[in-house]
Amino acid sequence: MADLYDGGAGEQALTGVTVLELGESIAAPFCSKLLACYGAMVLKIEPPGRGDPSRAVGPFAASGPNRERGVLHLYLDTGKQSVTLDLDQAAGQQLARRLAAQADILVENLPPGELANRGLGYETLRAENSRLVFVSLSAFGQSGPRARWQATDLTSYASGGQMHLTGDPDREPLRPGGEQAGYQLGLNGFSAALVGLWDALETGEGQWIDISAQEAMASTLEIALNSYAYTGRDIWATRRGNINSAVLGLYPCADGYLGVHAMPRNVPPLFNVMDMPELVDDPRFNSGAARLANDDDLTALIYAWAADKPKREVYERAGSMRGPIAFVHNMADLLESPQLAARGFLRELDHPAAGRLTYPGPPFAMSASPGRIERAPLLGEHTASVLRERLGLSDEDLRVLSGQGAV
Repeated sequence: MADLYDGGAGEQALTGVTVLELGESIAAPFCSKLLACYGAMVLKIEPPGRGDPSRAVGPFAASGPNRERGVLHLYLDTGKQSVTLDLDQAAGQQLARRLAAQADILVENLPPGELANRGLGYETLRAENSRLVFVSLSAFGQSGPRARWQATDLTSYASGGQMHLTGDPDREPLRPGGEQAGYQLGLNGFSAALVGLWDALETGEGQWIDISAQEAMASTLEIALNSYAYTGRDIWATRRGNINSAVLGLYPCADGYLGVHAMPRNVPPLFNVMDMPELVDDPRFNSGAARLANDDDLTALIYAWAADKPKREVYERAGSMRGPIAFVHNMADLLESPQLAARGFLRELDHPAAGRLTYPGPPFAMSASPGRIERAPLLGEHTASVLRERLGLSDEDLRVLSGQGAV
């Protein structure tokens, strides 16, 4: 099959869709980044002078801190146009309203009520653009007793129940790696924006979409929440750490970690990969009940076997024998992955301030309307062109607004 990530020059799925981003940090920028990957024109509104705070997040490509070289900004803002507007000034608010009047989707993750206080709330913008799909991303949603509470990724993990599931049995809950609450919130926003856009195209009317990080986290608890709701029994009352059972867990090896996930039918191939086929008939391990009763013994055997094994060697051997073993990929492994390389997922982009760097590509491939990424914008790079072309401002208008600090 041809590489779907390089799906030719076909028109992208969201070509002609205009998105206004009024957000910062991760959730709203990630949501609109995904929309940009599939062809939407994303106008990222940033404060003049400093820009989105993500620009100040290092490490920094090339040498030294610089608002154009922060790796978070370079990743989250691919494919967007940067327009600087001071939304604390009436002139900046008016320009934002005019841009919203032409947009199909608005994505924001500012504290609830902040845009409304600036004359940019949903009802105000809807009066001028009834087709607008207004996507609000926040910690606890736009309503309820905690709507205006502040939160971090850590507190979103905690309030959404994820931390209850994560960690070792005899230790405190652990925070999962990365800023996954923000990214999950943005991913939900991406999906919701497309659903809202579809509905607007069908009905001619947009709507306000309200997504909370707490709910995004709570919706991914698999059976833990359902089981408690149905039975009153907390099946995760004791966290399971990296080893849920002997045949389901992570084991340290010579140069990293091996992941084992063996269903009953996979146990014989697992023992064959370990060069211990005799364990298939061992009365301690020859049935699910026996393995459960002797879980500690089997865990110890797998620990001892894995300890001096190179991860890639085991992975290749397991693949050839249909053994249920993979290895935990670190960042170097991902950059060197032959699978990602073959599919064209990793892309190199040139940036005028950051140079040539490798980026993750779009998260899914489409055969007829390929996803693409383009470099992140310089701060305010498109302010003049967007205000001229979309709003009809003259050079004199821009000079006056710039002198007022509004753009």
